[in-house]
Amino acid sequence: MTFPDRRLRRLRRTPAIRQLVAETRIGVDDLIAPLFVRENCENPQPIESMPGVMQHSQESLLEEVRQLRQLGVTGIVLFGLPERKDSVGSEAWNPDGVVQVALKNLRDEHGDGLVAIADLCVDEYTDHGHCGIVTSSGDIDNDATLELYQKTALAQVEAGADMVAPSGMMDGQVAAIRQALDANGHELTPIMAYSAKYASAEYGPFREAVDVTIAGGGNRKTYQQDPANAREAIEEIRLDVAEGADLIMVKPALAYLDIIYRARQEFDLPLAAYHVSGEYAMLKAAAANGWIDGLATGIEHLTAIKRAGADLILTYLTREVAETLQ
Repeated sequence: MTFPDRRLRRLRRTPAIRQLVAETRIGVDDLIAPLFVRENCENPQPIESMPGVMQHSQESLLEEVRQLRQLGVTGIVLFGLPERKDSVGSEAWNPDGVVQVALKNLRDEHGDGLVAIADLCVDEYTDHGHCGIVTSSGDIDNDATLELYQKTALAQVEAGADMVAPSGMMDGQVAAIRQALDANGHELTPIMAYSAKYASAEYGPFREAVDVTIAGGGNRKTYQQDPANAREAIEEIRLDVAEGADLIMVKPALAYLDIIYRARQEFDLPLAAYHVSGEYAMLKAAAANGWIDGLATGIEHLTAIKRAGADLILTYLTREVAETLQ
């Protein structure tokens, strides 16, 4: 008689055994919480397509970060909603702009106990919704936009950002930002580059969260990556690494686990992945309908992202998962 091999079954027999031999673990120090702060806002405003996520006032943002810190979360990334927008997004580098004020407040309260990351782009600040200067022909002026990113990076770091995260996908953005930071005494400020950022259909809830509409029904397909391409992603990451990126990112996460895996094989830098608004919204919608266990599915998502090779995960589930891990 041939006996079946029970070794794998034995290691799944109890929760304690499963935990003991688990290959991949999610911890609070793997998670970065994306947070939205709105200018001249007295009370936090719910985001309809992202249940549980708010557009914060300056005060409610401080309280949210206090609670995250109590849960052991040390990383946040900030997105700003200004009252005034213009063609170049000048509020992005205003020393008194909404994100700069938030960074100053957070630095005063938390010092070096918090890693405050500033998303570095101008789409939330432009009246046309693009990530850079739009020419009269409707194209994006890549090189002129780099100057805006340099000014924004300096404003953010001087306000207290520990790290800047350029997300606009302009060619040469990492090199331009590194040059500006180094020339102004910020050689030790890291850059977390949105290196493989796809022109995904999963950003819709985020655009509601930051009040962004792309003018004329346009899109960002000329400067964000084609979802069909994988080799292109590796080349984009390679360029950012050569320009001086300290951390690299893949965005979105779930539909691009193959890219996360390939990036992990190719590069030794810390690798982040962004579990984006659409991924979060679909999860919450299915859970609200009783079709899935939302929290269990969310943890499964994050485990898959980490298993694919991510060191850090930007996710709107940060607080919920951190509470579960307590």
